[in-house]
Amino acid sequence: MGKIAFVFSGQGDQYPGMGKELCEKYSAAEKVFRMCDRIRPGTMEQCFAGSANELKETKNTQPCLFAFELAAVEVLLEKGMTPNAVAGFSLGEVVAATVAGCFDHETGFRLVCKRGELMQAAAEDHDTSMAAVVKLTAEQVSTLCKKYSDIYPVNFNCPGNTTVSGLAEQMSLFSADVRAAGGRALPLNVKGAFHSPFMKKAAEAFAEELETADIRLGNTTLYSNVTAYPYEDDAAKLLSRQISSPVQWERMVRNMIASGIDTFIEIGPGRTLTNMIQKIDSSVKACPFTVYLEEKPC
Repeated sequence: MGKIAFVFSGQGDQYPGMGKELCEKYSAAEKVFRMCDRIRPGTMEQCFAGSANELKETKNTQPCLFAFELAAVEVLLEKGMTPNAVAGFSLGEVVAATVAGCFDHETGFRLVCKRGELMQAAAEDHDTSMAAVVKLTAEQVSTLCKKYSDIYPVNFNCPGNTTVSGLAEQMSLFSADVRAAGGRALPLNVKGAFHSPFMKKAAEAFAEELETADIRLGNTTLYSNVTAYPYEDDAAKLLSRQISSPVQWERMVRNMIASGIDTFIEIGPGRTLTNMIQKIDSSVKACPFTVYLEEKPC
């Protein structure tokens, strides 16, 4: 194994019961969940017994996913696995920044709780949605978006997979254009037009929140969704901009590979990032963290 990156997933892969087995089996995971529950009572209950609809609410999704992902990575760290770099997809970047050492665990969790609240509030200002467009290039998707005043390409995931955000009333027409062009628009399991201008108010409010936090450059290389390159001394600026800016996931992964990363371990409840990375470059290794808990490396 060469250089390793831990990559943290964003919203969409959450499911009822996530983290329960992890918490019961590993004391390192239980410690994280109890810390989160102390700061935000009910977090463990939502993760372990919350309904799908409850977990779909952004103000719940983000704290619950943060708790799960930080718990999972603490287990890996306890097993002696150390990443050479970290990155996260949207919400996952806050977890990655925490693991990189930009702030302590409690600060990271408090920030993600506020982030979730702000993004949900911004989402409730408009009837919006998101969809993953497959079987079309990013350029084709961007061209189709230009036909609409309020549909934006926001997540450049991997070849043939680009996510868009926008007004719900325009999304059905956009989806028809996608079908006509030979693609498919798949609705995402989120509420809101994230990483688009609809999140500007949330980004500005989160920037104010970050001003009150003790943020520093961590010891582990941390990649930015906004620039696709490592953070320098601009953590607060990038974390706030990220909310209303496109996620440059494909470019970021390619830059990580160019830096020598050849193994990507997805920290999250699913394998969305694993699938994306395999489509970006099939020559590198990518798999969910659970594979390493079972001591059967991919």
